[in-house]
Amino acid sequence: MSIAGADYEIPATVCLPQGDGPFPAVVMLHGTGSTRDEAGDGYRLAAPVLAEKYGIATIRIDFPGNGDSTADYMQYNFRSAVADAKAAADYMASLDCVDGNAIGVMGWSQGGTDALLACAWEPETFKALVTWAGAPDMMLDDFFTESDYAEARENGYFVMEFDWRESLNVSLQWCDDVANTDVLREFSMGYMGPVLAIAGTEDDTVDPRWSRMIVDASGNPLSRAYFIEGMDHTFNVFSEEDHHSLYQAVDATGAFFQRTLGTYLAPN
Repeated sequence: MSIAGADYEIPATVCLPQGDGPFPAVVMLHGTGSTRDEAGDGYRLAAPVLAEKYGIATIRIDFPGNGDSTADYMQYNFRSAVADAKAAADYMASLDCVDGNAIGVMGWSQGGTDALLACAWEPETFKALVTWAGAPDMMLDDFFTESDYAEARENGYFVMEFDWRESLNVSLQWCDDVANTDVLREFSMGYMGPVLAIAGTEDDTVDPRWSRMIVDASGNPLSRAYFIEGMDHTFNVFSEEDHHSLYQAVDATGAFFQRTLGTYLAPN
């Protein structure tokens, strides 16, 4: 299925618990170069657990240039990502079985950046937040370098290479967003709700310490960091046949959303 965005159609997958609801709902945002099912189908595996075990409805979306999206990746930037997240939340709120006052957001890697900003810029929409290996500053983690920025200034974009998919042309607007947005400051000033920041101790892509800094930027007493021993940036989805690290993160996520979004559930 797809939902209407501001400038393009947004491919989406909805997963609903059994029953009439109203259920809390969570928007799931993927990381750089990935898709709405995420690395090793991590999100596709997580969504039914969140529905069946925790009673949480989910919607996962493809950002421009990823998955089934027909939009150009050059259209992707911080503002467009937040707008897409808001469109997904609005769609879920329109469903009879979803409580529109109990919507959260989660994001993996750069999806965590987008989720932090979605909460900062749309605090009336998003009531709880989970980051998986959240990356508030991609320049400090060498995800985006000064040479990339120089290339973008010269050409209007730089080429980001991957070893699992075709390259992406990354817009100068995205580069400006990364260079000029203090994500944790925006988050700390704009969002008063709770956050759970999950990271693996063996993540060598995004420093696990960012998860502690995300929690430190939150003023909510329910906020906390959760570290999983031996887990890497992709939550060991490619190395564990039983996905026990992934499911440990999913259970922590489900319990957190059940506890925090439950505050906003409408009476049956």
